[in-house]
Amino acid sequence: MTRQIRLDVLLGLLAIALSAVAVRAEGPWTVGEPIVTYWAGPGYPGGGPLDDAAAEQIVAGGWNLAWCSNVEDLDAARRHGLRALFVDPLIAPASLNDPERREALTALVDRVRAHPALYAYHVVDEPSAAAFPALGEIVAFLRERDPAHLAYINLLPTYADNEQLGVEGPILDAYKEHLRRFVETVRPGLLSYDHYQFRRGDDAPDYFLNLALVRNQALDSDLPFLNIVQASSWVPGEAASPDSPRVPGPDEMRFLVYTTLAYGAQGISYYVYHYPKHEGGMIDPDGRPSPRYEALKTLNREFAAIARELQPLRSLAVYHAGMEPPGAVALPEGEPFRLDPPVPSEPFHPGDRARGVLLGLFGPAAAGAEATATHAVVVNLDYKAERTTTLVGPAPLEVFDATTGKWGPADGPRVELRLPGGVGTLIRLAR
Repeated sequence: MTRQIRLDVLLGLLAIALSAVAVRAEGPWTVGEPIVTYWAGPGYPGGGPLDDAAAEQIVAGGWNLAWCSNVEDLDAARRHGLRALFVDPLIAPASLNDPERREALTALVDRVRAHPALYAYHVVDEPSAAAFPALGEIVAFLRERDPAHLAYINLLPTYADNEQLGVEGPILDAYKEHLRRFVETVRPGLLSYDHYQFRRGDDAPDYFLNLALVRNQALDSDLPFLNIVQASSWVPGEAASPDSPRVPGPDEMRFLVYTTLAYGAQGISYYVYHYPKHEGGMIDPDGRPSPRYEALKTLNREFAAIARELQPLRSLAVYHAGMEPPGAVALPEGEPFRLDPPVPSEPFHPGDRARGVLLGLFGPAAAGAEATATHAVVVNLDYKAERTTTLVGPAPLEVFDATTGKWGPADGPRVELRLPGGVGTLIRLAR
């Protein structure tokens, strides 16, 4: 009898040890393939199921991360090679404070964490800073229980007010503090935020300011970041005003994809894929692909291809040549990568459509502060008009073809670029 008890104890301890090893062997979450996803649509609560037809359409459009609300959604994602952002009411801070809910949450995580499609757990959207301590607890719980998958939280944009942010003071300072507290208290694996600037009357001015602030916080915290961009309007025509959101077209989609890349994001999401009472998105009311979907079939793949090339690098600088909207930094003289001829400066006024050239510079991550730029993303900011410009580098250059994934030689240290509206390209020093 004594021998049997000891054997049971030893077997139990061995099982615990093996379980711990198995969890550790999964390793911590990393981005992996750059994220191309959507908000609201198949698999999202109220957006319809992620069935085989929806999953096939998502994959054909170049998305690689889909929402899933149940195991059937997860299975559909797996069948079509999609990663899954899993959403369930149990994945919330309140579940940790109720023994029954905590037990149910634990069982849920244990049930889905080994699913081949699982990529992330959705926790909450646009929380106030007052919620950060509780969110830190649920993120820590999920990370301890399942370190291989992300606990995903999306943050507010710069046009949130103090009450929404949960931070007092001038709004720009409050937003920076909101980001800082989020990282310090919640300890996320990824920064994600949304910003929707396309209005019926004009373009709101702070898109680049928001990109710059999130990029800066991501660099300071050594975190990847994701940009949720506008692909719809949620104000019907009869209720619209000049400040109401408009439905962006393919030209705006190009602008959003390439500016997001130039600022160093490893993920992009579109609001919305489709959802009740929203105009635009990726499919029409009858289910047919919209003009945005057709444009993104190419753009999504270009985003993933370029972000993949940039993933081992660090974003070193982002410069604007031409207009300087809020958050922009002018391209300085003496920069090793330069435009020839220089782009003339022109004034920016609130409501203007951005014009000029955007230059995102990247270099080896291991070099830290001593890194020098080896790669540049060059973007034509005017999404309505083509631009021709020449990038000059400090050495012979190569140009990346995002459709084939291959590099080709340029004309020595110069490359002439003919960029359609909103389009960019990736260039590097020749190897």
